[in-house]
Amino acid sequence: MKKTYKIDVDCANCANKMEEATKKTAGVKDAVVNFMALKMTVEFEDGANVKSVMQDVLVNCKKVEDDCEIFM
Repeated sequence: MKKTYKIDVDCANCANKMEEATKKTAGVKDAVVNFMALKMTVEFEDGANVKSVMQDVLVNCKKVEDDCEIFM
């Protein structure tokens, strides 16, 4: 399953860091962050709890870019 989320991030480098952090999160199959559109598309592993995984994604993204936001 794929879902797209609106994000708030300050620079393209930070968006790149968010993408890498998201890809490393358990339950995420793939992720793409589009800085220009301020959107993140996340593909989840089969059977993953989307809400729980996205909470983990936010925690991991905050570790690399503390003022980022993901609107869920």
